[in-house]
Amino acid sequence: MTTWLLKTEPDDYSYTDLIRDKRTEWDGVANPAAQKHMRDIKKGDEAFIYHTGAERAIAGIAKVVRGAYEDPAHEGVRTAAGDVKFTLFDVAPGKAAKTPGTLAEIKADPAFKDFDLVRQSRLSVMPVPPKLDAKLRKMAGL
Repeated sequence: MTTWLLKTEPDDYSYTDLIRDKRTEWDGVANPAAQKHMRDIKKGDEAFIYHTGAERAIAGIAKVVRGAYEDPAHEGVRTAAGDVKFTLFDVAPGKAAKTPGTLAEIKADPAFKDFDLVRQSRLSVMPVPPKLDAKLRKMAGL
C-alpha cells in the first residue's frame, strides 16, 4: 500500500466536501508529473488531503476506493510512451485530522527537506515516503 498527498483548494473541494459526498473521483489534474503519479494509484492506497491556499495544512486522510482509470473526458489520449495521458481515481473519506499538519510545521522539520511538498510546491499529487507518512500522521493526529 502506498500513501499519497493530494492537494486541493478548499474553496473548490474540501475534505468536508468529501465527507459530505462519501466518495468522489479525483479530477482536475493536468500537470504531467502529477498525472504520472496518478497512473500508479491503486485501490486500497491512502491519501492525505492537503488544503492549499490560506490553510496550507493536512485536513484528513482518504482511502482510494478505485485505482487509476482513464478520464472519460480525454478518452484515447496517450502519452508518447503510449500510457493513458489523463487518469482519475476515486477516494472516500477516512479520518479528519485532529490537528492540522501545517506547511510551516513540515518545512520546519529537516526530515521533510527532500519531500515533494517542500521541493515542488506546484505538484498536486505526490507519493509520501513511508518514514514521512508516519511523521505526517502523527503531526495531523491521524
